[in-house]
Formats: sequence, C-alpha cells, structure tokens
Amino acid sequence: MQSFSILFKTAGLARLLPVPSLLKNIQGLIAYCFLCLAGLSLPAMVWGQSSAQITQADLQNLRSNADLLLLVVCGALVFFMQAGFSFLEAGMARAKNSVNVLMKNYIDMCAGAPIFYFLGYGLMFGVNETGWLGTSFLGAQPNTTISYGHIFFQMMFAATSATIVSGAIAERAQFPAYIIGSMLISGIIYPVFGAWAWGGTESSPGWLRELGFIDFSGSSVVHAIGGWASLAALLVIGPRLGRFGPNGEVRQILGHNLSMVSLGAFILWVGWFGFNVGSSGVLSKDLGKIALNTHLGGACGALGAILLLLAMRRKILLTATLNASIAGLVSVTAGCQVMAPEFAAITGLLGGFLYVLSADLLEALGIDDVVGALSVHLMGGIWGTLAVGLFKQGDMFNPNQISVQALGILMSFVWGFGASYLMYRLLDKVIPLRASALDEQRGLDYSEHHEVGYPEFQKTPLTRGTGNE
Repeated sequence: MQSFSILFKTAGLARLLPVPSLLKNIQGLIAYCFLCLAGLSLPAMVWGQSSAQITQADLQNLRSNADLLLLVVCGALVFFMQAGFSFLEAGMARAKNSVNVLMKNYIDMCAGAPIFYFLGYGLMFGVNETGWLGTSFLGAQPNTTISYGHIFFQMMFAATSATIVSGAIAERAQFPAYIIGSMLISGIIYPVFGAWAWGGTESSPGWLRELGFIDFSGSSVVHAIGGWASLAALLVIGPRLGRFGPNGEVRQILGHNLSMVSLGAFILWVGWFGFNVGSSGVLSKDLGKIALNTHLGGACGALGAILLLLAMRRKILLTATLNASIAGLVSVTAGCQVMAPEFAAITGLLGGFLYVLSADLLEALGIDDVVGALSVHLMGGIWGTLAVGLFKQGDMFNPNQISVQALGILMSFVWGFGASYLMYRLLDKVIPLRASALDEQRGLDYSEHHEVGYPEFQKTPLTRGTGNE
C-alpha cells in the first residue's frame, strides 16, 4: 500500500484518489494502470521504498519520460496530417490524377525521412557556432533518449514543409523530378532556414533566434518556406493546359471530390493540435493555451472568409471556407504560445480575409495553384509571423519585435524562394519537371503509375508495358 501512495504523490494525484483503499477502488486501479502504460510510473526499484527515498533523479526521469511521450504522440498526430494533405489535394484535383497526388504525399514522408535523419537534422539543430548552419549531428547520432523523440518530431515537420509543393503543382509534374525536389527541400532548404530561426543552443543559437525572432511552431519556418518553394515551382512549371485562355481569361478546373477535401481539412485540423502543442517539447502549463489558440485561429479563419465573401456578394464556397480555416491555423502557428486568445482569434480572422484576397490576386496574375497552397501557407505564414510582433501578450506593437519579425519574413523569401527557384530551374534541365502534354491530358495516374483511382471510368485500357498491347 505504501508503494501506491508514493506513486500517486509523485504524480500529483494523491488528492484525487483515496490511496489507502486503492486496491478496493476499481477506478483507482484503472488510473494506476493508465499511468503505467503512459510511462509515468516510477521505476521498479521504487516499489516498496518510502517517500523519503524518492530521489531527484527519479523525479527527473519521470518528467523526461512524460516529455518524451508528448513528443512521440504529437509527432504521430503531425504524421497523420499527411493523410489530411493527401485527401484534400486529391479531392481538389481531377479524378484522373488522384493516384498521382496520393503517391506524392505518401512518398514525401518516405523519401524525406532518411535525408532529414542523415543530413537535415544536423544542419538544423547541430552545434551552430556561426549562427548559420549546424555542424554536428550529421548522420543524426542521437545521444540521449529524448533526442530520439526530438528527431522523430522534427522529421514530421520537414515532410510537412515539402508536401506543400505537391498540391500547388498538382496534375502536371513528373513524379521522379518532383520527388527529387521534395527530398532537397526536406534535407537542405527547410533545415537551413530552420537553423537560423530555431537551431543551435542557448550559447550558440541561430542568428535570427539570437535577434529575438519568434516563430513558435513554424508559420515561417515550415509554412512560408513550403509556400516560397511552391511559388518557385509554379513559376518553373507553368499553369495546367486550358487553365487560362489565350487572352488571359480564367477558366475554372474543378476538383472531383469535395467530400475528400472536407475529410482532409478535418484531419489537418486534428493534426494541428499535435503540430502546435508538441512544439513546446515539454509538459507545461502553456499547453492548454496553445491548444485553445490553435482552435480559435482555425475557426476564425473560416469565419473571416465567410464574412468577406458575404461583403463581396459572392457565393460561400466550401473549398474557400475549408482553405481559410487552414490559413487561420497557419496564421496562429507562430504566436500560439505568446498571444492572448482574443488576439489569436483576430489573427485567424485576418488570415481568412487574406486567403480570399490573395487567391483572387494569384488567379489574376495567371498563377495556377491547384489547391490554394500559396494563399494558405505562404500568405498565412507571412501574416502569422508578423502578427507575433503586433499581438505578443504583454509587449504588443513593439517596434523592435515587429522589425525582427519582418526581417525573418524577408529572409524566408530570400532563402526559401531563391534556393528553391535555382533548384527547380537546374532540376528542370536534367529531368524535366513538367509532364508531356499527352500525359497531362491522359492523366498522371495512367502515365506515371499505370494505375487509376476510378477504373470504372477509365476508357483507355491499362495495357501499356505489359506485353499485351
């Protein structure tokens, strides 16, 4: 009985459960089992010890295990976001390209994981004496238990940044060229900017971090970098066949399954709690505030788009509402830890406004973004990063903070767009980024993968390359 008392006093639950009668209390027994499964129970050696014998090391071990559990669970939620991207992007594409979109999102994670492990993590989080690049952990080489969890969690962020490009250039990119570009984003482009904003240690931080740049979960580091890479890819690859007329008139190409789009948006929203809450890295009193601000940002993003569409006397589109909610989530990601909830709501609301306006602008400029990735991730990332300087709790509208945030936005453009544009231009010389006109007309499911998502509608026999032509 004494051992149970030790356990619950350590876990802070002694006031909630009647410990002396624990063995007779089924509820308490279930709670104890849950704590054991969650990794919060004391080591076996503590069994039978008195409370005086519990050392500081035991308590520290408990806290480390709890922090590790947070990283792993939240990392799994961020991994689940890849399913959200897959559904949303596939639904917004035409049926003949659905398999191709799903494959790209799936392989983003598979191809990005090893290159981030062996190269990207070290560049981003290694010892950063210059403030520009990490020089240790190349090949990762985790040296503590918590390091494994941190690498796992950050690996999911790298894949998220890379996969933003997938939806933007959907329906006309060759699969091999796309995957090479995705790997270079995960292994180099994303980690380098991450090293500036997040990398290093307290004694040798990245140069933006040292200036006081704040981007808690990645409005700029993850989303704006992915957005700038998407813009670069779009400029290299060009619009889809028939998207714009010879005189610049806009022609709509509708997605094939809005139910998939809705499901994808719901999954992304759920995963975003792991995205933002997990960025704390530790169990702390801020987790509730982070989760609340995240939810308010997404909800108010959708409301912002609806209000603006009503004011413009336009139809309230499902696709615009869903994308605006994601734009709100992106917008609040940078400041979800440092903003009061009411300002997180304002940030999300304005993110929804900006989504609608920027989508119209990009279409007018002749940029063919299939899923609205630029309006969601790039515009939301820029605005969210700036909003930290405006709405930081206890230090609102600080000119110094605003200027540091603006510098971070500028550098994300210089590096994110510049490096990506150079990469895609060079890649296009070696392996053409764009599929042929014939393959684009047939659909990339057929030409790239020899499979189709909806075979009952496929009119061309899938016999090419089988010896049965």
